[in-house]
Amino acid sequence: MGDNSGITVRSAGRLFELPSGATAADLARAGGKSWARAVAASVEGAPRDLAHVLSDGDEVEPVPAGSEEGRHVLRHSTAHVLAQAVLDLWPGSHFAIGPPIEDGFYYDFELPGGERFVEEDLVRIEARMREIVAEGQPFVREEHDVASGTALFEGQPFKLEIIRAAAGGDGSGAGLDGEVAPAGVVSVYRNRDDFADLCRGPHVPSTAVLGHFKLLRVAGAYWRGDEKRPQLQRIYGTAWESKSALAEHLQRLAEAEARDHRRLGVELDLFHFPPEIGSGLPVFHPRGGMLRYLMEEFSRKAHLAAGYELVWTPHPSRATLFETSGHLEWYAEGMYPPMEMEGATYYLKPMNCPMHTLIYGSRSRSYRELPLRLFELGTVYRFERSGVLHGLARVRGLTQDDSHIFCSPDQLAEELARLLRFVLAMLRAFGLSDFQAELATRNPEKFVGEVSEWEFATDALRHALETAGLDYVVGEAEASFYAPKIDVHLRDAIGRRWQVSTLQVDLQLPQRFDLSYVGSDNAHHRPYMIHRALFGSVERFMALLIEHHAGALPTWLSPVQVRVLAVSSDQEAYAASVVDRLSTSGWRADTASADETLGARVRRAKMEKLPWILVVGGEDVAAGTVGVNARGSARPERGVSLEAFLATLETDGKPPVVAA
Repeated sequence: MGDNSGITVRSAGRLFELPSGATAADLARAGGKSWARAVAASVEGAPRDLAHVLSDGDEVEPVPAGSEEGRHVLRHSTAHVLAQAVLDLWPGSHFAIGPPIEDGFYYDFELPGGERFVEEDLVRIEARMREIVAEGQPFVREEHDVASGTALFEGQPFKLEIIRAAAGGDGSGAGLDGEVAPAGVVSVYRNRDDFADLCRGPHVPSTAVLGHFKLLRVAGAYWRGDEKRPQLQRIYGTAWESKSALAEHLQRLAEAEARDHRRLGVELDLFHFPPEIGSGLPVFHPRGGMLRYLMEEFSRKAHLAAGYELVWTPHPSRATLFETSGHLEWYAEGMYPPMEMEGATYYLKPMNCPMHTLIYGSRSRSYRELPLRLFELGTVYRFERSGVLHGLARVRGLTQDDSHIFCSPDQLAEELARLLRFVLAMLRAFGLSDFQAELATRNPEKFVGEVSEWEFATDALRHALETAGLDYVVGEAEASFYAPKIDVHLRDAIGRRWQVSTLQVDLQLPQRFDLSYVGSDNAHHRPYMIHRALFGSVERFMALLIEHHAGALPTWLSPVQVRVLAVSSDQEAYAASVVDRLSTSGWRADTASADETLGARVRRAKMEKLPWILVVGGEDVAAGTVGVNARGSARPERGVSLEAFLATLETDGKPPVVAA
């Protein structure tokens, strides 16, 4: 350890002797290559600015700009620069919060006099931000007491609310963790005399470290996510550690925009959201309806083959059901308002599980019936806030491929392992393959039930993950209050992460509904209940598939698999006969009239991303052949017999088989 004139710290397995009062930046200068790209430091496991003064014996590690933590710091610092630029350009503005988020950052503002940002303003704001970056303004941390912090942000109502919420320690500051320091301390980062922002930090040493950023769009956002509070304007941006990393991300964004299911849904004539019906409530056109049918029917058949039993439950229910299940206690904000009929209160169901428990509990059950696997494509209703609705990915009426499995304790581990294998096989059948799981475990401060039951259920879930050989992380203390769970995440074709399937061991509903089975000892025992939504919802999974495949769905999922085009009107009768033959053989085929040029009809079919285009001319009529243009092929194949093409379809177009 250091003597009176200095300190000793450890970094990357090495000891460094530094003078008393040395900072993480001093260590960075002495630390060599590992510190070359550091934008902050981890001191005793806590994130700190490079200006942080070190203590004797500290364990200190660099936070590189290109690491997840380093990008977090870069983005948070860039958000501060955004706030400064807006306040420079619109004096009198109120600024709210500006956290880093995945791949970027945002900041919320209220402009003076009710003024509103327009997209063109982003160019002005970005230019001012680059001037601030060029000035190399330092990020200097200050700590104030509540009184002086309040005075500092006089005239900034959102900042004052944050300070008061943090000072009160009453939980009203929830969701603002990155903005506030512990109660009693108002931490601030100042860039210049007339600009400071409320923040816990850490931040980069100066604005000169920044620069690889881009402002993306303007959106609306309610303060604190509450639609009864002021509506602010949110500017989104992205920031990275290098020019190349920024360019790669912008290319991914461009690819994501080209794949956006909301745009493709309209272009491919699948669905739309009529304002006459209401936000978050789509209608599916014939092609979208066919896609839903194909997804749902494939799911039904796979579940039946895997030993599930089909059930159906109604959409509304008496309130007493949701009182028993606990949904009215824990989930009322996400439910549609009640309906009063014939002296009773009814709700649209937000979940299928309470009704499935009623099916299980409708009669006495024997251990010989277990595991009992119930499956339903059940539509539920959840009142999502307007600000989070997002095409099919976040809707207010959704159909879950929902199953609930009732089993004995000794069956739980193997049933979960079997279930996870089935889930992964189903996802792979839709062309998805890059998975990771998260095991959410008990929060010691917020749970109901017996610790022993939690540990038993968590061990069973862990067994399922390890049996499947699935890469997973543990979300310590991240389970809901009533059950541990596995969430299956996947990465799509352009690397975006989606949360899809959930497997949850419910420790409460069997107890709330007093479910039991008669064991081999003739005594009554409590079953375990497993919740499982494989798609998550049909709507959201459809959005994922459209974006993953960029609208070019596998042949077995394509609403139209083959389009037959006559070169001219002389061959239209033959084209119609080819369509008839394909349809009779079970394929989805159509034709388009030859009143347009062949080139225009082929282009339209390609824009519709059809798997197969058949072109028939005079020679084909005589020979009984077709010209085959496969999606993505460089050139058509001429003179193919119809029988040979049907054989190709048998290979390309049949749904995959899912092992039970």
